[in-house]
Amino acid sequence: MANILLSWELGRALGHAGRLKSLALPLRARGHEVSFALRDLVHTQRLLHDIDAPKFQAPFWQHRVEGLPPGEASLADILLACGWIDAGAVHGLVEGWRALLQATQADLVVCDYAPTARLAARSLGIPSAAVGAGFTMPPALKALPPLRDWEPAQRERMAAGEARVLDSANKVLARYGAPPLAQASGLLLGDAPLLCTFPELDPWRRPADSVYWYGPNIALSAGAAAPQWPAGEGARVFAYLSGPHPEHGALLAALQAAGCRTLCYSPEVAAGARPPANGESIAWARAPVDLARALPESEFVVCHAGESTVSQALLAGRPLLLMPQSAESFLTARRVREMGAGINIGELARPPDWPAIVRVLLEQASYRQAAQVFAQRHADFDAQRQAESLAETLGTLCR
Repeated sequence: MANILLSWELGRALGHAGRLKSLALPLRARGHEVSFALRDLVHTQRLLHDIDAPKFQAPFWQHRVEGLPPGEASLADILLACGWIDAGAVHGLVEGWRALLQATQADLVVCDYAPTARLAARSLGIPSAAVGAGFTMPPALKALPPLRDWEPAQRERMAAGEARVLDSANKVLARYGAPPLAQASGLLLGDAPLLCTFPELDPWRRPADSVYWYGPNIALSAGAAAPQWPAGEGARVFAYLSGPHPEHGALLAALQAAGCRTLCYSPEVAAGARPPANGESIAWARAPVDLARALPESEFVVCHAGESTVSQALLAGRPLLLMPQSAESFLTARRVREMGAGINIGELARPPDWPAIVRVLLEQASYRQAAQVFAQRHADFDAQRQAESLAETLGTLCR
């Protein structure tokens, strides 16, 4: 059996840790030893408390990079802002990862948005696999795609950014006598890219028959709270809100005015922050809610377009009101809007007409119909079976 390090480096959403948890369970059932290297050791405690495995702080960039152009043209710009602008900085992080891989005697490194872990594994001759939704896993053997494809392509900037990232990576690999990478996408794809999403949600629009789609990782809901809806007769709406966000108050006011009974979960409010709105028709959950129960009971779902919540809502046949907060979530929200299963606030004029938006989702049947078509198309998807399939594949990669 093998020692497998499950690593998360970039991105702040806890869905990364949830994905790794969904893999840890079947890997351990197969007799493998697993350990975690996590960007966040604090907010993952509740999620991972039931897994008795070593949990290490992942090395990641904690400084500010000055002088970069505004905005992000491609994934290369995200990496440049995370230290990849300088080979010396990357080398320092790789040294941390190498020490971690050697301490855990890793036979395989599973990378969830962890390019520096991937680089360290390559420098040591350890195989790596990448897991994640579409955004963090660009198409192989191609230049990194533009993040803002609705604008004129900044081809020179994108090419220069990708070349800078690749140069930093290969300078570090050369220090260890390791083979260079041919393309920057290899940092995000590892030796074995395992794409964990549905074709309909892929921001890069790969043809459905071009890769194997494992489907989303959905962490088990053990320990999650049963949904406690406000009393009354109005439509139920589940809202997963992360903030603070300047439009939460206006959204919740519109839901109240429409007579909706809204169950909200916010990590910040659950930790003691002041709710953006209160009232008899709004309930604030003090712990993560069991989505397997809450989503099917909802008329529609509000969230910030995190891939896991979006996937679970669509599998439940529920339309979405999406408030994206990043390039990744915007691209996911746009795909939902394109299939007719939700409204992407990021594509609307500001300020949004919240009462009209709520009214449309309550009254226009086409949104629910589109979500139900999606649910029927993927009715055979089983999260446990997906995790087992991934674990089986990972087991074959161990050296």
